[in-house]
Formats: sequence, structure tokens, C-alpha cells
Amino acid sequence: MAKQKNSKTPSATIALNKRARHDFFLEDRLEAGLVLTGWEVKSLRAGKGRITEAYVLIKDGEAFLLGSHIHPLESASTHISADPTRTRKLLLHERELATLIGATEQKGYTVVPLAMYWKRGKAKLEIALAKGKAKYDKRQSKKEHDWQRRKAQLLRSDG
Repeated sequence: MAKQKNSKTPSATIALNKRARHDFFLEDRLEAGLVLTGWEVKSLRAGKGRITEAYVLIKDGEAFLLGSHIHPLESASTHISADPTRTRKLLLHERELATLIGATEQKGYTVVPLAMYWKRGKAKLEIALAKGKAKYDKRQSKKEHDWQRRKAQLLRSDG
């Protein structure tokens, strides 16, 4: 007997960066942990996180998430001044950091966040090594996407 999924269970995904797939060619994907404070975790559990304008900066052999916005809850502690756009450190293995550093310094890549989600009770960030798309590349991607969608529609209507 198959178990039925409960529709009231919250999704593991906190925030998505759909814009990254449009603006960049995504190469290598990695999973990074986040260093968060208590109020940030509570806020993320309530679904108040955004990474659409965020980017990853690599400095002094460490990776940081800049530009992400975690909206503070109204019930957060009064003795802490919550900064919603503070710089958050990313937790990566040394070999992963070395790969990112080499690619960003020598090959002209950038590191973009793709998704923020829960994994075993911890907030994780999916990041990718990416190369920027030119305007004509974006047009070509859009044409390809439209053609795939149209092709699927035609196959469904014929069958």
C-alpha cells in the first residue's frame, strides 16, 4: 500500500534564484552550509528568505554570501539588532574552495547561489560556478525553451 503525501508538510526549499539560470551558463554545482544566527533560522523556517539578488564572494580563502535578504520576524528578540542583508559565511571543504578560487581567478567564472533549502534540519545553499550569458545567448536559450515547450504540446495533442 502506497503512502499518501500530506499536503500540509512544508517544502524543504526556502528560496530559489530562477534568474541565475537565465543570466548564466551553469557549470559545476556545489552544496554549502550557512553560518546563521538564531533569529535567521527562525525566519527561514517561516519562509522569509530571498536570494534573487545575492552573489558569492571569495575572499582570503573563504566564501561569503552577499546580498541575500532574510526578513526578521516581528517576534524576534529585542536586544539584538537584526541586519537582514548581512554578509553570511559559507561552509565548504578546502578542495571545493580551491576549485572555486581557481576558476574565479583564472577562468573568468563567477559563483552564484541557486537555491536555499533544508537538509536534515540544517540550512544549505546550492551554489554553481557560472559564466555570464551575452544578450544573444539569452535569446537563443529562450528560443530553445519555447521550441521544447511547443514540441511537448504537439506530441500531447497528437497522442
